[in-house]
This record gives sequence, structure tokens and C-alpha cells, in this order.
Amino acid sequence: MKNSESPLFVPGGNSSSYLGRELRPAVLFFVYATVVFFLWMGFVPLATSGLQTIWPSQASDLFRELLVFLSAYVPALGLARIEGGSIADGGLPLRTLCWPAFCKGCVIGLAEISLLIALIAAGGGYSFGTITLDGTALFGWAAYWAVFFLFVGLAEEFAFRGYSQATLAGLMGFWPAAMVLSIAFGAIHLTNRGENSIGIAGIVGTGMVLALTLRRTGNLWIAVGWHAAFDFGETFLYSVPDSGTVLPGHLSNAALHGPVWLTGGTAGPEGSVFSFVTMAAAAFFVHKAFPAAKPAELATVPVTGPAGGS
Repeated sequence: MKNSESPLFVPGGNSSSYLGRELRPAVLFFVYATVVFFLWMGFVPLATSGLQTIWPSQASDLFRELLVFLSAYVPALGLARIEGGSIADGGLPLRTLCWPAFCKGCVIGLAEISLLIALIAAGGGYSFGTITLDGTALFGWAAYWAVFFLFVGLAEEFAFRGYSQATLAGLMGFWPAAMVLSIAFGAIHLTNRGENSIGIAGIVGTGMVLALTLRRTGNLWIAVGWHAAFDFGETFLYSVPDSGTVLPGHLSNAALHGPVWLTGGTAGPEGSVFSFVTMAAAAFFVHKAFPAAKPAELATVPVTGPAGGS
């Protein structure tokens, strides 16, 4: 594993930096988080506020998600350049091996949502219904949601487990940083109208599992594919609410019925108690499929920055 791909790597390892070694991670994290917050809360809504009057709603929504990703990525790119690092330090190295990792993540994400829906259905809480799309509409919506959730996966994974994780880990260690950012990841979903407490807890837990993929692989490509495919399966393939949000363009007129603990209620399957079962199964799979580096192997990986511990 290259140093720039290591989840232990802290951007800005240049000893000539104007920031002190101990202060650098805190300053970088604060600057990055502040800039992204104001871009997400101000620039993105302003830039997309009038688009629905000239573009179809689906096109404007897709553009919004692209802007959300760029609002997280571009500030990290700028800070990395200032500090003499590389944007790859944020977990998205652009190289040939990213495609297989992304595809593996897609397979895991589809497997997890499929298992979750199967468990809910076994308890009598899910019915697929009848297919409501055909022909060009079917392929059009499938392609749309595939691209849409790719942007969602890129934006949320990079913002919460990319550059921010790399800098915050330099301040407090990998897993404490992952916990703080996973809680923040859950908190942003509180604005979803249909979300519930179990769903939020599940999102926090999912954040920790996705952080595990970063820890074991050194980059975010599995997490991006996993995130995108899970949301795609939830919204399009199984046609259920996604984190409390009901979206158009479903494959079928599926229905959730039964107690909230089983179905997740308005939050969707992420609010089901079975989500913790599938989450644990997914974490175990990652643990076995992507074993941790042995101490002798870790010793050969140079770690730059003020703190590289976990």
C-alpha cells in the first residue's frame, strides 16, 4: 500500500509547512468542515434554487448532488495543494485499481440491501407488488438512479470518511475520528422528514462499517460503491423509502406493512431492527475478506503527519 493511500496518512506531511505539526490537523479539519458546511448550506441551495423552473426536477436534483460532491471535493483539493499533499490522501486515488474496488463495493451493497429486504419479507413486512415501469422508462429510471446515487456515494463518503477523516485522525486517532464523523453523518439525516431514531442509529453504525473498509483497504472506493448500490437497491430495485425519503421512479409498487420495528416505518428498511443484523454480517464479511495488515507489514509503510495511530 502506498503512503498516500493509507488511512493513517495525514495530509500536509511537509515539515516546512507554516503550521506546526501538532496544530495542523485541527486547523485543516476546522477550515475544511467550515467551508463545506457553508457551501452545502448556502452555495448549493442558491445555485440550484431556480433550476426547476428551466430544467426537469430530476435533472436539477442530479445537478444538485454533483454540486454537493464538488463542494466537498474541491476544498480538499485546494487544502491538499497548499499543504503540499495529494488529493488521493483523502481516500479517492484515481488509478486503474479503483474500478475493481468500486465494483466489489457495489456487490456488497446490493447483497446487504437484498438480505435486509429478505429478512423483512420473511417476517411478513414486505411485498414487492407489480412492476410499474417498462421499456424506455425502466432503463431510463435505472440509469438515472445509478448516476444519482453514484454522486451521493461520492459526496457523503468523501465528506465524512475522506479528507475530514484523514485530518481528524491526525488529531485523535482513526477510530475516535470515525466515530465523531459517523455521528455527524447520522445527524445530517435528522432533516429527513420520515427518519426515526432506529434509522439514525443504523446510519451511525453504517458509517463505522464503511470506515472499516477504509481502514482495511486504504481508500474509499469500496465504501462509495457500497453506499451507492445500497441506496440504488433500496430506492429503485425494492422501491421502498430511503432514509425517510420516498423518491419517484420505482421499479414496482412495493409496500411495507407491519410493526415499525420490523419494517422501519416511514424511515424504510434502514429503520428496521434487522438492519443491525445485516450490518453486523457485512462488518464480519469485511473483516474476513479484507484482513488487517500484520504488524510487520505496517512497519514497512511510512506514515507522515503529527499522529498516525489508530
